Amino acid sequence: MTEPRRVRVTADPGPRRPVAATRGIALPDAPADEADAVFARALRRTQLRLALGTVSGFVIVTVALSLAIVAIPGLDGIVLLGVPLPWLLHAFAYYPVVLVFALRYARGADRNERRYRALRERE
Repeated sequence: MTEPRRVRVTADPGPRRPVAATRGIALPDAPADEADAVFARALRRTQLRLALGTVSGFVIVTVALSLAIVAIPGLDGIVLLGVPLPWLLHAFAYYPVVLVFALRYARGADRNERRYRALRERE
């Protein structure tokens, strides 16, 4: 059996449109004109602002929860199923906090991307 013949296919790319200089990493579907580049930078800034706000809020809430567990003296005397209540709070109270912040971040990121797509479609 013979191997198929290889053919090189080329096409005229046509007139090239100038590509706006962008900062940062070029993604495969990176915007080609200046307006899209501005919108993409704005999206990155809003996503970074959302991420930093989420992380700082999470740290503040977890530190406050830890301080509350340590600061309330009556918690040490409460025992459930042979385990002191502060241990149970340390073991299980943080999961709902993580879940709430994860859901808020995901909803915020989705909202930012919807706004970005709406701006791109208006152009």
